[in-house]
Amino acid sequence: MSTLAARLGALLQEQEQQIVEWRRHFHQYPELSFHEEKTPAMVAELLRQFGFDDVREKVGGRGVVGTLKGGQPGKTVALRADFDALPIQDLKEVPYKSKVPGVMHACGHDAHTSGLLGLAKILAHHREEIKGTIVFVFQHAEEENPGGAIAMVEDSALDGVDAIFGAHLWSSLPAGKVEIAAGPIMANTDDFTIEIKGKGGHGAVPQETVDSIVIGAQIVNNIQTIASRNVDPLESVVVTVGTFHAGDNFNVIASTCKMTGTLRSFLPEIRDLGERRLREIVEATAAMMGGSAVLEYDRGYPAVDNTEAEAEIVRQAALQVVGEENVLKMKPTMGGEDFSYYLQKVPGAYVFVGAGNPDKGAEYPHHHPMFDIDEKAMLISAEVLGRSALSFLEN
Repeated sequence: MSTLAARLGALLQEQEQQIVEWRRHFHQYPELSFHEEKTPAMVAELLRQFGFDDVREKVGGRGVVGTLKGGQPGKTVALRADFDALPIQDLKEVPYKSKVPGVMHACGHDAHTSGLLGLAKILAHHREEIKGTIVFVFQHAEEENPGGAIAMVEDSALDGVDAIFGAHLWSSLPAGKVEIAAGPIMANTDDFTIEIKGKGGHGAVPQETVDSIVIGAQIVNNIQTIASRNVDPLESVVVTVGTFHAGDNFNVIASTCKMTGTLRSFLPEIRDLGERRLREIVEATAAMMGGSAVLEYDRGYPAVDNTEAEAEIVRQAALQVVGEENVLKMKPTMGGEDFSYYLQKVPGAYVFVGAGNPDKGAEYPHHHPMFDIDEKAMLISAEVLGRSALSFLEN
């Protein structure tokens, strides 16, 4: 372990007030996916102030990539944070409440960016102790498919990079805890739209109609057999219908019905199977009942699949930061993350850092209008990422 890695915790403590100030500024002025302007501009300006060798803006659209060359030659490692917000009204009564109506940081991206900025400032100041190069990837539009990661990769954000690490602050995990595991930890996130056509008519004479609502209800039931009867019980898949819209009046049988939903999986073959069976069931169910249905299927982010060696690097780093009793093996979640696109390009690992603390109001789930974090988690996340990067470069 380098002496710089050993000092990171203390150095981050010295930067805590600045990191919190950055986070609260971003929290007050959130920007939606693909509409980020002031946030990336501020990030780029700060990286230049830190003395980065190269700072690229508008990478893949609105991303920022900063390159920091160490004082000694070596490999290249990347660290990633995201900075987009969500279309949610901030209902917290705090001094740093969002000033943008209907928009808030309800997933912690403001904290991801602020913590990584704090780390960037420290490492730039101690660059002579670094063996190799560290690329800081600040990404736009994680929240909205197709996401910013794939465009940043296509725009050479990872060119020359040997590995990448990223972190997500997690409100359902107590502050001071860290979760990491090798293999798939977040799911393929696909969505679908089903449009059903029947034959409308009076509710008193159903025999003269083809009821699109009944067809839709039957489809909702039938597609659940994908999980219960088509997929190995030891594998994972979730099929969820999130919206169901049909009809305008109580005594009119609706001629059309529209549903939307999501299909989550981990394995590529399960993803393929799920899409195929969804289409078969939707079309056959509608035809069986005298109607027709069209499925539109949109493949979202692929699964986040941590490589074994890099996950172990993160685990060892976390042990040094929070201690063995606070480093947990992460259970896979059906949530999705476009960090997966980076992992398709280079080895790497994504780690979850606890940010929940009811005593500080950080007790609400992500994407909730009362969402908040224990800001101490930013220092833990930054130190784990910093130690992981330095360890990768030194070994």
